[in-house]
Amino acid sequence: MALRHYTLDVCLSTPVDCDSTVRGLLSIFHEQEMTETVHDTDGHGCLATFVGKKGRVLVLRVHSQGLVTIDLQCYEDDNIVQLDNILNALEKKLKVLLDGNIKRIKRLPPLIRGAEVDRYWPTADGRLIEYDIDRVIYEEDSPYQNIKILHSQQFGNILVLNGDVNLAESDLAYTQAIMGSGKESYAGKEVLILGGGDGGILAEVVKQKPKMVTMKVIDGCKMHMRKTCGNILDNLKGDGYQILVEDCVPVLKKYVQDGKTFDYVINDLTAVPISTQPEEDSTWEFLRLILDLSIKVLRPTGKYFTQGNSVNLTEALNLYEEQLEKLSCPVGFSKEVVCVPSYLELWVFYTVWKK
Repeated sequence: MALRHYTLDVCLSTPVDCDSTVRGLLSIFHEQEMTETVHDTDGHGCLATFVGKKGRVLVLRVHSQGLVTIDLQCYEDDNIVQLDNILNALEKKLKVLLDGNIKRIKRLPPLIRGAEVDRYWPTADGRLIEYDIDRVIYEEDSPYQNIKILHSQQFGNILVLNGDVNLAESDLAYTQAIMGSGKESYAGKEVLILGGGDGGILAEVVKQKPKMVTMKVIDGCKMHMRKTCGNILDNLKGDGYQILVEDCVPVLKKYVQDGKTFDYVINDLTAVPISTQPEEDSTWEFLRLILDLSIKVLRPTGKYFTQGNSVNLTEALNLYEEQLEKLSCPVGFSKEVVCVPSYLELWVFYTVWKK
C-alpha cells in the first residue's frame, strides 16, 4: 500500500478572516461528498479536516500569520485526474476569495509515501531529492552496513550505503576527481585503494598499467554495477592488482609495522562527517585514524586522495582541514570542487601530501 500526499500553499500579504475563508471553500468539498470537522486552534487561525470517499483526507489550515495550507492524502490507486480537479477548483476559488492579497501560490508534486520502492534520498546538506528510481536491484545487510543498489532511469544503478547515495553508474566525474582529475600517471606505480567497493577506481587505475594496486571491496557491485567496474571485480587477483576482503585498519597497521609504502593512497571509505564535534563522534575518530595511517604508508613524493563532502558543509570541511594540521607528520593539501551527477550537488575532493 502507498499514499499520495498533495500540498498546496498560498502565501498572503496580510492575514485573512479564517471563518469566511473556510466557508467560501465548503461548496467544493460538499460536491466531493466530503464531511468537515472544524477544530479550535486556540487563536492560531483555523483548522478544518475533510473526509471523503475512497479514504481521501484533506486538511485545510488558515494560519493567523497570513498563510493558507492544504494537504490532501489519498491512496496511490485513486483517480489522479479527479484529485487534480479538486486541487484546481480549490486554487481557483482561493484566488477569488483572496483577490489582491495573494503573494504566491505553490503546488508541489505529490509525495508517494509507503511505496515498495523508496524514491526519496537526502543530500549531504539535508535537502530531499526525489530520484526516478523504479526498482530495487540488490539489498543486503553486511556486518558493517546496509547495502542497496537501486535502478534510476536517469543515472543507471545507484549504490546506497546506510541510506547515503554513494555512487551511480553515471558518476565517472567522482572517480576521476578522487584519482586526481587526470593530472596523475599511475603507470608503474604502487597504489592502495581503501574502500572503492564499486570497483570504479580500480577499473580506471588498472587502465594505466600500474605496478600493483591493492584494494578492499564489498559484494554486490560486481553483479549490478558493471558499467562502473566492468569485469575488474570478477577475480580477487589480476594483472597488476589484488583485492583484499578485510578490515582496512589492521592491514594499514601491518603495512606501517613492515615499512610498506605506496606512491598513491586513495581513500574512498567515508565522507567527512557532518558532525562538528569530532571529539564526540566515532566517525571522526575513524577518519583521523585512517588519515594518519595512510600518510604513514605514503612515500615522500606520494599523494593521498580522498573525498570531502558537500561544498555547503563548510563548517565540517573546515574542521577536517584542521585535522590535517594534527597528523604525525606535517602535510600540505589542495582541494577541488566537482559536480557529481547523481548527488545533485557540488562535492569537495582533497589531495594531501607530505611536506
